[in-house]
Amino acid sequence: MTKEDIKNHVNSLLAEEFEIEESEFAPDAVLKETLGLDSINLVDLIALVQSEYKITIPVSDLPQIQTFDNLYDYIEQHLPA
Repeated sequence: MTKEDIKNHVNSLLAEEFEIEESEFAPDAVLKETLGLDSINLVDLIALVQSEYKITIPVSDLPQIQTFDNLYDYIEQHLPA
């Protein structure tokens, strides 16, 4: 799966889950601000990504996932082989 595949799929998932147009998702946009996430929504986002991609995102890794691009990169780096 390429990063472009990940980007398209994640954007589609997030647009549906958070009812926001995909056009709002810029690679350098801050996830929390763009999606209007509070701590509960953030947990929902992480659970969605973990379930969809069969990866685990430890709480200690959350500070490095600030932007959409950070999220795409994180998924790409942690996908099961």
